[in-house]
Order: sequence, then structure tokens, then C-alpha cells
Amino acid sequence: MSKKEIYLIRHGETDYNKRGIVQGSGIDADLNETGRNQAEAFHIKYGDIQFEKVYTSALIRTHQTVEKFIQKGIPHDILPELNEISWGEKEGQEPTTEDNAYYANLTKSWSEGNINLKPTGGESPAEVADRLKVGLKKIIENSEEKLILVAMHGRAMRVLLSHISNLPISDMDTFPHQNTCLYKLEYCYTKDTFDILSRNDVSHLE
Repeated sequence: MSKKEIYLIRHGETDYNKRGIVQGSGIDADLNETGRNQAEAFHIKYGDIQFEKVYTSALIRTHQTVEKFIQKGIPHDILPELNEISWGEKEGQEPTTEDNAYYANLTKSWSEGNINLKPTGGESPAEVADRLKVGLKKIIENSEEKLILVAMHGRAMRVLLSHISNLPISDMDTFPHQNTCLYKLEYCYTKDTFDILSRNDVSHLE
């Protein structure tokens, strides 16, 4: 049975993460010191794995998270389809109490099934799912690659994990995610199915 093993990780911490500010796809922030240390810890634990390809979003925080793997000469593909959700006009702004209530109501609506609802000027989870499917198809079509590393973003990861688990996108918040957490996936070509082998693994940070 032909299979592909995927190490799917979220990027390391940025100052926006630390301050509780949404970045989305519109803020191309660098990792902060904690984020660089998280990336280093991930590399220390998994650096000997013989990945055949590294995939990242187009945003720098994913590149920096897996930089040491790329520096080894592992081929690197940038897929903008893996970018974070666009949170719209409030990206990068210090949230007010009103903003926090806005986001809470938005994510509550999503969890109730209203996945076509968009933040003002942003993307809906349904739109994110559509582009993630395009990116995932590109990854799966490279069937000669059996062991790969994919670095992306929290909300987008949750949408992707819902999709590959054949769950409604409204269930996305059932997938926890910390900075540099690892979800280990296995894709079976003959069945066209995914198995999640490990979830939100941050043992490298302990």
C-alpha cells in the first residue's frame, strides 16, 4: 500500500501571538526569540529525519520555523494556498474589548455551522477550505515523496485537519494547536484517506 507520511507543524511564536493580536495572512511577522527557540527545539528533536521535501506557506514565520531543515538542502516548495485565514481589516491591531467580543461571536457562529461568514474584509472558513484543498492536492500529487514536512498556521491547520478527517469545518476548534505543535499524518494513496497518528505534540518543548 503506497503511503505518504506528513509532519504538519504550526509556526513558532511571533510577538503578535504573544500579545494576542490576530495576524492572519496580511501580517508577515518574524518569529520572536521564543519562536526561534521553539523552532530550534523542534529541529533538535526531528532534525535527523530524512524529509524529502519541506512545504511552507508564503509567510515568513513558516519559513523561519523550518529554516534549519531548508538550510540542509532539503527541497522547499512555497504554497500560498497554505497561508493563514485573512482576518480582514483588524489584522495587526491591538484588540479592544469590542474587538474581542466580535471575534468571539464570529468563531461561535463558525462552530454553529455558519462557515460562509467572513470577518469584515477577510475570508470565510469555507473559502480557506477551498484554497487549502488546492494546496493539499499539489502535495498529494507528488506521490514520489513519502516523507515530508509541512509548516503552516493555526486556524488554517484546524480547517485542514477537519477536511482530511471528513468532519464539518464547523468542528475545526476540536483540533488544539500550540506554536510548533506537530500533527503526524499518514496518507494512503490506494484508499485516498488520511490517518492522524499524533495530535498537538509539543514534547520537543518539554
